[in-house]
Amino acid sequence: MTAPIKASLRTEQNKEIPFLFNPAELTISKATTWQSKESKGRNAPELVFQAGQSGTLTFSITLDTTAEGTDVSEHTTALLELLNVNPALAGSDPKTNKARPPWVEFHWGKLHSFKAVVERLQIKFTYFASSGMPLRAKADLTLKQYKDEAEQPLQNPTSFTPTLHSVHRLVYGETLDRVAARHYADPTRWRLIAEANDIVDPFALTPGDLLIIPEMPVRHRG
Repeated sequence: MTAPIKASLRTEQNKEIPFLFNPAELTISKATTWQSKESKGRNAPELVFQAGQSGTLTFSITLDTTAEGTDVSEHTTALLELLNVNPALAGSDPKTNKARPPWVEFHWGKLHSFKAVVERLQIKFTYFASSGMPLRAKADLTLKQYKDEAEQPLQNPTSFTPTLHSVHRLVYGETLDRVAARHYADPTRWRLIAEANDIVDPFALTPGDLLIIPEMPVRHRG
């Protein structure tokens, strides 16, 4: 069986921070700002669009070095450094003390996120050796969109499909029609999944692989 693909964070300096264990869930948030007009005599005002807000990607990961017996702080420190100001980054100016932390991208197989900054990081150490050395920790991260780009919060880089996707990990014996039945309640929709993942042979699937599950196309009346 193929080993699971590990998720990671990649910085703008092309440094990769691999996760010891993949996140169980990914939460995407996106908001817009609308302003209401005064609408006398109406039940509800008309809304006027103002601007989009930065998207966020939130997830939790487990850091565990119990099997190796090494200090898990090596991994937590790599995450904490993502919030440190780095004067070597583009746009920095030592004369005006202008500097910033790096932006990052979340990567997991064929998925990658928008360019984002680490808005929030909370680390909780949950297990220690008898010497007091930390061996296990939980890290909660919130990534916030760094700037406006054409990319969506999660994107399949091979198809560049401009819609949000969910992710499915194949288990032994699964077929595309079964995956389609699970996510779309329609096994005949398997071609949507095949096209999104550039699958030529639907029978040549590997257990453990991640599949992009695209949203169903919206049908318009009229």
